[in-house]
Amino acid sequence: MDTGSLFSLEGRVALVTGGSRGIGRMIASGFVAQGAKVYITARKIQACLDTAAELGPNCIPLPGDISTVEGCQALADALTKAEPKLDILVNNAGAAWGAPFAEFPESGWDKVMDLNVKSPFFLTQKLHGALKAAASAGRPAKVINIGSIDGLRPNPWETYSYHASKAAIHHLTRRLAAHLAPQHIHVSAIAPGAFASEMNRAARDHGDMVAKAVPAGRIGQPEDMAGAAIFLASRAGDYVVGEVLTVDGGVAHASLGHAMDSE
Repeated sequence: MDTGSLFSLEGRVALVTGGSRGIGRMIASGFVAQGAKVYITARKIQACLDTAAELGPNCIPLPGDISTVEGCQALADALTKAEPKLDILVNNAGAAWGAPFAEFPESGWDKVMDLNVKSPFFLTQKLHGALKAAASAGRPAKVINIGSIDGLRPNPWETYSYHASKAAIHHLTRRLAAHLAPQHIHVSAIAPGAFASEMNRAARDHGDMVAKAVPAGRIGQPEDMAGAAIFLASRAGDYVVGEVLTVDGGVAHASLGHAMDSE
């Protein structure tokens, strides 16, 4: 049994959407550290360029807006122009919207559902050829969708479209996995809990308070997210297909308290 290279990503090409900050940056940084060549995309051009520069020469910026099918196609075209094969796709880019039930706007519904559910599907579709080109029985290509524990159970916040979108991406993960596994493209998901990010400002700005509701006694650290993603992307996770890996310190499945704010 060869376990020495289980978590290595040497020689692999990855694309991380929403990779300039938050969970996307945590994952991109971890992939680079394990030897992957990582492309990151983000809507804000300068943020994408700055993060790539900070993560080093094996991190390449591909700024763009993937909130539309046309944007997904443009990103796929840019990636395949640079790389004929894609070993790892991380569908991380996302949005949230909060408003009272009686006032929740259609724009807040559509923005979240489009970016959190529609874009991961169509980007995966547009990159299907590059993923197939990298995939083999001995080294499957990987698609990792970023869900949330809010897709597993509700929290107290009125983020209706966000909750629905994350439950949807979990189930879409299973459906894509069933279709793509025979092609040696393994699809899985991560459901994060409280990690400090722009989307989860409570964990970012009040981490000590949020940690009181976490059975593990703390919010997530970058290494926690990087470790989960590296596991799924590497040979260590080759037999994990269609799974939603919960990374939340026990909130969703080991908590006797009330639901808390999550990623």
